[in-house]
Amino acid sequence: MLKVKAANKNEHLDSIVNFQMEMAQETEKLSLNKEVVERGVSTVFDNPSKGRYYVVQSEDNECVASLLTMTEWSDWRCKDIIWIHSVYVIPKYRKKGVFKKMYSHLKEMVESDSDNGGLRLYVDKTNYPAQKVYESIGMSNEHYDLYEWLK
Repeated sequence: MLKVKAANKNEHLDSIVNFQMEMAQETEKLSLNKEVVERGVSTVFDNPSKGRYYVVQSEDNECVASLLTMTEWSDWRCKDIIWIHSVYVIPKYRKKGVFKKMYSHLKEMVESDSDNGGLRLYVDKTNYPAQKVYESIGMSNEHYDLYEWLK
């Protein structure tokens, strides 16, 4: 049985760093600097105001997926919106409901806390498999497009 839980640095740092390296290569053909990614992931663990990682573990405690959540204040709603970032599921666990399990866990957290107003995520325009998954669990892209400037 798969379990969703909050990640901890001692147990999950290496897995999450490796997942981020794999995701960048797989989705954008980017080879990231592992030391930079490790510092970035460690920073989240060391400073919870930056976000929180969640992992899915298999029956034998193998880390099979992770994601990062971060909050955005919505003055329109007077609530926090939880952004889902950096979703990664190892290939052998894809199409087995792993992301749906993580999403359901987060949705229950949002529904049970009156300070939270919803969940959001962004996805690469060419990542059609992920888009299909998000649509299948009831998410939509009907309200916003994302624009960015990155250094």
